[in-house]
Amino acid sequence: MMSRAFVKEDEGQKWEAPAQARQYRVLWAGSGNADILREGNDLLELLRWVAARPHGQFEVRGQDGTLLATVAEVA
Repeated sequence: MMSRAFVKEDEGQKWEAPAQARQYRVLWAGSGNADILREGNDLLELLRWVAARPHGQFEVRGQDGTLLATVAEVA
């Protein structure tokens, strides 16, 4: 029998280690909930990804939550 410490309460699935924390994250600022859209360790790659989005308001933040960039749709 598997220990309950390694089983998710609701679903009965095996426990998995949390994903490794990334240095930077892109948030969608337009929702008001600051939804995380993408994470990575390469700041330039994330800025290029944001610039390629057709519309929206995005924030790029560091691992500690520091605001590094704000990208908004230009009309």
